[in-house]
Amino acid sequence: MTMMLQIGLILAVMVTAYTISTLKKFSVEISMLSASVAGGLAGAFFSAPPIGQLARHLVEGSFVYLDVILVFSTATIFMAIISESGGVNYVVRGTIKYFYNWRIVALILLMFITLIPGALTGAGSVSLLVVGAPIALALEYLGIQKKKAAAILFIVAGLSAAAPPVNIWAMIVSAGTAIPYVGFELPLGIPVIILGTFTVLFLGWKKEETIDSSEVSLKSMLEVPENMSWWRVFLPFLVFFGLVAASRIWPFSIPILGLPFEFTVAALTAWLVSPKKINILVLSRKTIKRLLPLLATIVIVGMLQQIMTATGVRGLLSFCVISIPLILLYISLAVIIPFSEGVLTYGAAAIFGIPLIWFFDSIGLHATVAIAGLSLLWPLGDGLPPTALIGRLSIIVSNYKGSYWNFLKNTWVPWLVITITGILMVVFSARLEFLVRWSM
Repeated sequence: MTMMLQIGLILAVMVTAYTISTLKKFSVEISMLSASVAGGLAGAFFSAPPIGQLARHLVEGSFVYLDVILVFSTATIFMAIISESGGVNYVVRGTIKYFYNWRIVALILLMFITLIPGALTGAGSVSLLVVGAPIALALEYLGIQKKKAAAILFIVAGLSAAAPPVNIWAMIVSAGTAIPYVGFELPLGIPVIILGTFTVLFLGWKKEETIDSSEVSLKSMLEVPENMSWWRVFLPFLVFFGLVAASRIWPFSIPILGLPFEFTVAALTAWLVSPKKINILVLSRKTIKRLLPLLATIVIVGMLQQIMTATGVRGLLSFCVISIPLILLYISLAVIIPFSEGVLTYGAAAIFGIPLIWFFDSIGLHATVAIAGLSLLWPLGDGLPPTALIGRLSIIVSNYKGSYWNFLKNTWVPWLVITITGILMVVFSARLEFLVRWSM
């Protein structure tokens, strides 16, 4: 039996296991775990890897993204404390109060508020869970229909996951290709802000409904503790970004603190300055419990990647990628990247992102900018079945009761603009190298 046929059979077993699990209505995490175990057992039949090493590969794979899990957990706890203290409601209410008559400014500020939780945690779902409901109320207050509010939340929450400093897709691809996770600030930050601004203005420009704009109505919409103030909201963020900046400004004088520690210090600061009493242990436990599906996804992505490497499936996919004519490959990114995210969530970055970046790097494209371009396309897949995590959450927090596909149709123009931007960033990544240099 030829090596190519052997690996093809292993891949077929993995796809079959995933498909059966999906048809049985298992979660995407269980489906990927089934594919990992089935692929490992199929590989053991051909002694690649030997059956005695299967458990070791699964365990090693589960720790591949431990650093990502730590960043994700500490950042989400930090944002949960900000939300629990009333900081999110305070900022959203203040934005509407002072900029209600300046519609463009209000929309852009609401966009930045939505971007922050996802940018700090790497998950657009966290943006929706932390600020989604207040932002949806604010958009309704500005006279935007619920289906368009849901569309805005979906696109901007997806962009927040791609925004720096924490981009889990970029982290996974960087780890798998031995590329340092540095220099992403401008290649990701600039397009995210431009595309987010375009989305909120395109979908929210027109006032379609009339809402009571009295101060009484505003207060009834978003409750805020009496002692809350702007400095209580911004001080924790100043602490976090101050620690990050200090490590960049004095790299040889300050020890490497790491994002998990920096988020922990910021979270403790937010807890200490909170105007209301917060049981930080109970809140942390609830937050981690809510995060378990996403944390499980990251763990299983590592296991899947390890098994695919050990069995040769990852190499086969890499070969398939580099065999596609280049022009066709660029065009197919508009389909491959979002649909793989819809099926595999973060696993798509390990399975398709890593071989793509290897190939792009080999033909002279800039790997960091190319990763940034792909990172704009992956969030779009979070609106596609079977997972559609961000899409479903957007509907829930905006209280939209209509058809899911009717909601998704409202996103087609921003979707198209984001797709074109991401592909062009990949194609012209070598010419955009200066963005990486300016970020470092």
